[in-house]
Amino acid sequence: MCQSTLTVPAGHGKTFRVRKGQFITVIDSEGQQAADFVAVNADDLNEKLSPVHTRQHLRSLFFKPGDALWSSENRPLLRIVADTIGIHDANVPACDRTRFSVDFGVEGHRNCVDNLLEGMKAYGVTYFSLPEPFNLFQNGPVTADGRMEVTDPHSKAGDSITFEALCDLICSVSSCPQDIIPGNGLQVTPIDIRVSDHYHAEEKSHAVNA
Repeated sequence: MCQSTLTVPAGHGKTFRVRKGQFITVIDSEGQQAADFVAVNADDLNEKLSPVHTRQHLRSLFFKPGDALWSSENRPLLRIVADTIGIHDANVPACDRTRFSVDFGVEGHRNCVDNLLEGMKAYGVTYFSLPEPFNLFQNGPVTADGRMEVTDPHSKAGDSITFEALCDLICSVSSCPQDIIPGNGLQVTPIDIRVSDHYHAEEKSHAVNA
């Protein structure tokens, strides 16, 4: 079995390619760490993974194993195979340098947009074409009155989510550097990624909460 493992250093990003039919497992190695995940069609950079289109096609804010994640061209790019935590976010944009500057008065803070672009720009992805993220392990509950919140993740060390690539993809993952407000337990830690040709179920899966 062909398998590769990548480690995303705490507060940084990692970009990688996957082939159609391969499986991507994103692992919260130490627990309570949000991971921003984006992807584009390797053969057409204009087609990108889209949380908005995914919500439209599923008619739901809640994603579960078996559901597809859709693209900006209304095609499924990934399928959720398994998920051990079931709590993720698909509503909040990636943090960027202006977020830290305007909201927190901090200049030059590492951020998810720069983390993702550091690797994606080598493939031709720009700031303006960077996809909106799926925020894996991020706890972003929506209240009964429609209010969106962000609190610390419920994920524990080793929790993971696995996707099957439905076409060749360029993917990028950021270990979210947010350490000022709740969102990562106020401690930024690494994320592990496993890419393999085959998937073997290891743990019980749960529904995915956007």
